[in-house]
Amino acid sequence: MPSLLDIRRRIRAVKSTQQITKAMKMVAASKLRRAQDRIQHGRPFAMQMRRVLSGLATRVDAAAHPLLDERKAPRAGGKVLLLVITADRGLCGSFNANVIKAAANFITERPDRPVALGLIGRRGRDYYAKRGFEVLIERINLFAKLFFGDAQEIAKTAMDAFTSGQVDAVHMVYNEFKSVLQQRVVVEQLLPIPRAEIESGEAPAPGTPPVDYLYEPTAEELFKTLLPRHVEVQVYRALLESNAAFYAAQMTAMDAATRNSGEMIESLTLYMNKVRQAAITREIIEVVSGAAAT
Repeated sequence: MPSLLDIRRRIRAVKSTQQITKAMKMVAASKLRRAQDRIQHGRPFAMQMRRVLSGLATRVDAAAHPLLDERKAPRAGGKVLLLVITADRGLCGSFNANVIKAAANFITERPDRPVALGLIGRRGRDYYAKRGFEVLIERINLFAKLFFGDAQEIAKTAMDAFTSGQVDAVHMVYNEFKSVLQQRVVVEQLLPIPRAEIESGEAPAPGTPPVDYLYEPTAEELFKTLLPRHVEVQVYRALLESNAAFYAAQMTAMDAATRNSGEMIESLTLYMNKVRQAAITREIIEVVSGAAAT
């Protein structure tokens, strides 16, 4: 049976941990508000841009721009680039583990095509960099001060690898922010620009030509500006989603840790009282026994 001194030391240690988790929860909640505002302001523009350009891609020739080139048949040595977006820190529950698991599933589901990785975030870098994968992109410590320029650099490297033929496709895996209590792991195609499926209501009537667009200036000039910007915006949105989801996951994890530490303190305090009561009872018995013997 542990002594009272050992139990008191353990209670003090748990209380110190509880103060740390409570402080981390408050910090995560404060940062979450800012990150949530950024993604809520940036998401509508990114989603509308994706909808418009995906619809446009369905009605133009894939040869109109290199970023629209669909390479359906795997070339010899043709790779797939997977951008794995994790956090730089832990203490956030299964946030990082879910992304790493989804990336591993993506790799195993494509045994016929080699996969190169773009590791964004320290946790993903630490996990995959030592496992023999080819790493084309490596960025850490972005989320402390996340800027659009960071997304531009990542997007430019991915676009250069795609247009040069180094990779045949680019995908992203990240945590999408749904709410404070819910984050969803998303695997989505970045390059080539996905083509939207034409809904039944948009299908042309028999005998009528398909919907076309009039371009001013030329389509080539518009694609030259819009498509690279579209890729940059989607990468930036994924970074913002992951950043907000991280703080939500960390706040939830620290809240659970604070509650668990409180329950542990109550349990240890109750156990300490039982040990102290047993010691007092034993001392009383010894005094009474000694008095009776004399």
